[in-house]
Amino acid sequence: MAGNKNLNSAARAKNDEFYTQYDDIQRELNCYYLYDENFLRGKTVLLPCDDPQWSNFTKFFALNFTRYGLKKLISTGYAADKKKFVYKPMKNLFDDNDAPQFNPTIDAAHGRIYTLDADDIAKVDYPLDALTNWRYLDGDGDFRSEEVKRLRDEADVIITNPPFSMFREFLAWIVDAGKQFLIIGNINCITYKEVFPLIMQNKIWLGNGMGRWISGFIVPDDYELYGTEARVDERGNRIVATNQCLWLTNLDHGKRHEPLNLMTYAECERFHPKVRDTSFQRYDNYDAIEVPATDAIPKDFGGVMGVPITFLDKYCPEQFEIVGATESEGAGFSNGLWHDDSQYRQATIGGKKVYKRLFIRHRR
Repeated sequence: MAGNKNLNSAARAKNDEFYTQYDDIQRELNCYYLYDENFLRGKTVLLPCDDPQWSNFTKFFALNFTRYGLKKLISTGYAADKKKFVYKPMKNLFDDNDAPQFNPTIDAAHGRIYTLDADDIAKVDYPLDALTNWRYLDGDGDFRSEEVKRLRDEADVIITNPPFSMFREFLAWIVDAGKQFLIIGNINCITYKEVFPLIMQNKIWLGNGMGRWISGFIVPDDYELYGTEARVDERGNRIVATNQCLWLTNLDHGKRHEPLNLMTYAECERFHPKVRDTSFQRYDNYDAIEVPATDAIPKDFGGVMGVPITFLDKYCPEQFEIVGATESEGAGFSNGLWHDDSQYRQATIGGKKVYKRLFIRHRR
């Protein structure tokens, strides 16, 4: 799809100006709130890499500060000079260039930091009016700077849509500090060597939304729209749609504890359209059977099964154990399932390559 092409180009060209829609943020965060309404209560939330002036993350958490019982909200953004590409500015959520602290001589070279606490909220009738409490950072707002690292260390939870081109480094920046987080990434990040071992160890997992759950990203005016998946919404926002993104987190939510309702091995062979003509086949080069769809997982099979990576959207850790992944995703990822005399690291059936697979088995 054209939207996916644009998103992949963003990673390659360091064109990271994709902004998350308010409705997508609200839909995702509501799932954690419904599971545990105190999941952010008394906590400091950091929104780094966020361009607070027009960020829907900043807007959402300012408007929901009291509902979520936050202790403090911190939002930081890059300086204009830090960005790889220069766009015409998007419409600001609030008019901060008229603020007394605005300084045109340093504005392009310094990032900004916006903070909110309960006292700030109590002084205003409308939460966004409290966002006048901002200042310039000493540096350009890069999350790797010592200045922003100190903010990371102060925070309890980090939530953002990080630059696609820096996803691996950004996740390591969070994990190394032992912080809770909720971030957006490309679906393929599941099998990154920096990510997959953490998923196997049940230290991180998918959020609620994946694929079409995330309805698209806002792009600046200078970004060319392609194809039927791109659109301009009723508020004039230019939207690039994609089905290639997900939320990644270590915050608990209800969906990950919902077991799949599955058929037996015999029922799958009889009724499932992707299995009934071929039965379950074994890989040539892995000690596992091929399961071509998540809903084709047989509930009574005791061995190892290869499943599409999208299985993780339905993964219940009480129901399944993740054993590994194909060696094509990283040396040693298969945990001994791969036949090392094979010329292929991808799984094959009858000499034909199969797309990326995770290996799972039922918990007993």
